[in-house]
Amino acid sequence: MKYVCEKCGKEHEEWPALTFNSPHYYYILSDEEKETIATIDSDFCTIKHGDHTDRFIRVTLRQTVNDYCEDLDYGLWVSLSEKNFNDYSENYNNEVHEAGYFGYLCSLIPDYPDTLSIHMNVYTQPGNQRPTIQPHESFAHPFVRDYYDGITKDEAKRRIQAMMGE
Repeated sequence: MKYVCEKCGKEHEEWPALTFNSPHYYYILSDEEKETIATIDSDFCTIKHGDHTDRFIRVTLRQTVNDYCEDLDYGLWVSLSEKNFNDYSENYNNEVHEAGYFGYLCSLIPDYPDTLSIHMNVYTQPGNQRPTIQPHESFAHPFVRDYYDGITKDEAKRRIQAMMGE
């Protein structure tokens, strides 16, 4: 989709959001395990192990692109505690519910060292939009550094190509 940028007045083509259809821990399950111990839909996923249950929600993250008029959007998954997962799911259709949670990133982002378990602040959004996330600035990881420092247009294009398999 093309649009005229309000910042520079030039026509651009929108970048796709870089999305993950499931948390990594669901993705690596066998087909049988997916059928027997897991449930997933577009916004929630649970995996019931013998002694505990993992709980995940779908979230968004916007990455600043320093030298371009558009930022890079991600559709990611985070794990939440049982209490926070229940609060979020119980208020899922509440258009005015706003809350903050702690979570761990559960998506493997290409071209980075292991991104699983990066500490995240999770913020629900009014109007039933997906929650946004923000990495803890103190967590030492290149993805966290890039989030706070921004990336270049060329880096954003490389990420899109890596995710699209180009």
